[in-house]
Parts: sequence; C-alpha cells; structure tokens
Amino acid sequence: MSKMKVWAAVAAAGILAVTAVAKQPAEPALAKIEPTSRLITQAQYVNTLQSIFGAGLTYPSKFAPIARVDGLVAVGAGNATITEGAFRQFEAAARSVADQVVEPRNRTFLLPCKPSVDTQPDDACAGKFLNHVGSLLFRRPIKQRELSTYVLQAHSSAERLKSFYSGLSIVLAGMLQEPEFLYLTQPSVVVNGQPQLSPYAKASRLSVLLWDSYPDEELLAAAGNGKLNTKKGLEQQVDRMLANTDRVGEGVRSFFEDMLVFENFETLVKDGTIYPAFTPKVTEDAREQVLRTIVAHVVNEDADYRDLFTTRKTFLTNDLGAIYGVAVNRPDRWVPYEFPADSPRAGILSEIGFLAVYSHPGRSSPTRRGKAIREVLLCQKVPNPPPNVDFSALENPDPSLKTARERLSAHSSNPVCAGCHKITDPIGLALENFDGSGMYRTTESGTPINTTGGLDKASFTDFRGLATALRDNPRTVTCLTERLSSYALGRSLKPDDNNWVAYAQDKFAASGYRVKGLLRAIAMSDEFYAVPKSQPTKGESETAAK
Repeated sequence: MSKMKVWAAVAAAGILAVTAVAKQPAEPALAKIEPTSRLITQAQYVNTLQSIFGAGLTYPSKFAPIARVDGLVAVGAGNATITEGAFRQFEAAARSVADQVVEPRNRTFLLPCKPSVDTQPDDACAGKFLNHVGSLLFRRPIKQRELSTYVLQAHSSAERLKSFYSGLSIVLAGMLQEPEFLYLTQPSVVVNGQPQLSPYAKASRLSVLLWDSYPDEELLAAAGNGKLNTKKGLEQQVDRMLANTDRVGEGVRSFFEDMLVFENFETLVKDGTIYPAFTPKVTEDAREQVLRTIVAHVVNEDADYRDLFTTRKTFLTNDLGAIYGVAVNRPDRWVPYEFPADSPRAGILSEIGFLAVYSHPGRSSPTRRGKAIREVLLCQKVPNPPPNVDFSALENPDPSLKTARERLSAHSSNPVCAGCHKITDPIGLALENFDGSGMYRTTESGTPINTTGGLDKASFTDFRGLATALRDNPRTVTCLTERLSSYALGRSLKPDDNNWVAYAQDKFAASGYRVKGLLRAIAMSDEFYAVPKSQPTKGESETAAK
C-alpha cells in the first residue's frame, strides 16, 4: 500500500487522541468522553523538528490550514480532513528536511557517527541514528523489528544510490511521513483493571500542552521507567518543563496565536492612500508585538493574566514606531518599551495587532472590535447579521454624520440590527481614538470623538476605562480557562467537563491568575489523562508504579 493510502486509511479510521477528567480535592466524577484524533499542526511540526535537529535548518513555512472549530484550530485538528494535496505538502517537507540533515555542513553534528565508506551502506551507523531519531519522532522506543526494517531500507537505498547519506535521507523522509509522526496518537493500556493512557501517550499529551512540541528524551525516559505514572514523577516533569522558559514561551505563543485568531493577519490589508505608514513590515511586526508582549508578561514575568489588558510594557521596532508616534532608532531590532503613565494606550487591545485586524481597510470598526472582544476574549457568541441588512448608513453615510458613533446610531436604529449592536458597539466605541491602522487621534472629520461606553455593568469614558473593565470582568478569566482546557484536550468542552473546568479556574485564581499556574493545574489533573471506559484498549496490561 502506498504511503498516501496508509495515511488516508489512518485518517479514516480515526487514530484516537484520548480525553480526560480531573481527580483533585473535591474530585469531579470521570466523564465518558468520545476520543478524538489530532493531526500535527504547523507549529508542532516545526517545534518538534527544531528540538531534534536545531534551528539551523529551513522548515516548511506553511501547511494546508486547519478549520477552526468552537473557537480553536486545536479543536479543528481533531476533525481535520486529510486531502492528497495536504499529504503532498508533508511529503515535500519531509524530503527537504531529510536532505538538509545529511548535507555535509549539517551531518557532522546531526549524525552520531560516520560510515566506514561514504559510498557504501553502514548498518551500525544507520541503526544508531534511526533508533535515536525514530524514538523522538514517534514519541516512544523503536521496536527492534521496526528498526531492522528501517536499517534494511537504508542499506538497499545506499547500495542503489552508491551513497550512505542518500540512503539515510530516504528512510528519514519516510519516517517523517509516517502516520505515527503526523498524528498525535493516544494508545491506552490497562492498569489495575482500568484503562488509561500509555505512559508514552501521557508524555506526548503533556509536551504538546506545555511546549507545543513532542517529548524530549528526559520526558520519554520518565515514561519508560514508570515515573510518569506516579504523582511525584509527574510533578517533577511538569515543574521541569514549566521551568524551561524558552520552550514554555513557544507553547504559550502557539496557544494565544490560536485563541486570538492570528490567521487574520494573513488577509490583513490597509488602503495605502489613507494609511501610508501601514506597510507589509508593519503587519508582520504588529503580529509579533502582540506575541512578545504576551510571552514576556505571562511567562517571563509570570504576572497576573488580567494585567495583560492594562500593562504599559511592550516591544517596538522602527516600523511600529511610525504608527505609535515613538522614535525607536534601532533598525531591525526589537526594543522593550513602556508607554508613559499618561499615554492613552495600555494593554494588548491598544496594540496595532488588535486595532488594525479588527478594522476595515480604510476605516475603523467599533462593531468588529466589540464583537472580537465578546467572542475572542469573553467567549460570548455574537450572532451574525441577518440577511438583507441595509448597510448603506455605514458604507455610504450621510455627509452630516461625521463620526462612527453617529453612523452606527443611524444604522442600528433598525430594530433588526439593534440587538447585536447593543452588545458590541458600546465596547468598540471606546476604541475610536484609534483609527483603522491603530494610530491615535482625537477627532474624526474635524469632530471630537466621544469614547464613552460600557461593558456589561461597567461604564467608562475612554479606552483606559474599557481596559480596566475587561481586566476586572469575571468572564475574562473564565474564557481563558475554558479555551485553554479545550486546547489541552484537543476537543470541544462538554457538560461533563464543567466540574473539571471549575476546578481548573479555582486553581488559576489561587495562583494569582498566572497562566503557568493554570497550565500546571491542567497538567497535574487526572482529567487531562483519563481514558473513556468505552474505548478499546491497546497493548498489554501493566501495573502502575507506586
């Protein structure tokens, strides 16, 4: 059977990514949850290969997009439809990476040995490399029969091509196309009569959550020697992984890229006549600015998540400085920057990465901005506009309507539109001091801008008030808990998860709303690793380590 057919068969069969339920003080009861399959994401692919082969190789810049489900691409990965075109992308990426690994400039430090003769097979050297790399790619020890098959393939290819390295490259490329690498598989075993994730599956799930990558050698060793099946051993690994700031930073970046719908940057365009300073480089830097702000705040400083909406600390480049009105004078360099105490900006909502994305190409949009805050940051669904809505009051407004507030008042006077606009516009209008590019202004069409508004029971007169209201809104932390819990499990949350999510949020609050504290609570909970009793188990029974 061809590799493509094998891949498609695995997709159709639905390799299981098992879900779970927590066991902590005031234990929630185990839920019967349908398992899901999880296709590797772009970030996981790159992060995994960088951890194995280093950052010096060129990795694929884009795979076929995965549909967003219930607010997250991570959930969509559990329902991804595999097309032949998507497989061809993985195939091309595998060949490229494998060829780079064996290039003369890389082989000396990526391969653990040299062949006796470059033009002939060397089974011992090939086996040493493939055993090591295979265990990292497949997230478990390579079985002897598997290794023998791979070594035989490398041998025959080396003989045919008259090159040890070419033969090794062919086998490595094949391993990078194996379903066991491209899917996050979650086999289970029976322990004391109960099904649970195998230790290696546990390690995979933990590593994907904390690092958005596959397990390193130490985590695999803990799975292999049984320590990961003990509370103390699991705690040691979780704390070790959370202490690795760089890798946790990558994991946090991936989560927030998903939660904040960062694929919107791929279609972000601005009218160059209206916003000449908004260049393609600004688009690129605006995306990175949000991520740097988040990682510095919640990982490096381990600060209160809620303060992400009021912090004055960020990072700037020369190109961003042109929009913010700040002279950076450090070409091609990111520099830390703190907005003055009297600045109208505070938190990630006042950064271009939010303001420009949720605007039109040539003007701002209070409705889009308010809708984004409701849906992305508060997890509240805003209905789509009904069909045949008249947008003329916005698209071709009466010239006497100078500001967005006036135009929206005319538009939302339609009772069909009023309901949705009532929950979005009072939020978005507080951001009207920032135009469609994110640049600060005090007037529109010569008319002073009125930024009064409200969020649920909180009223405010300007953006700083909105930022504080969002920080203090209970839904802000509830939404993050729900999104991160769903992201961790790789599936939509269900009513059976309510107790576990409430438990995680209690732990989140007890940590001072530290994201690392929430990650730790999820990673240490039984919910995260449990297997539904209805799921068939694979492998032999084993006794849990005490």
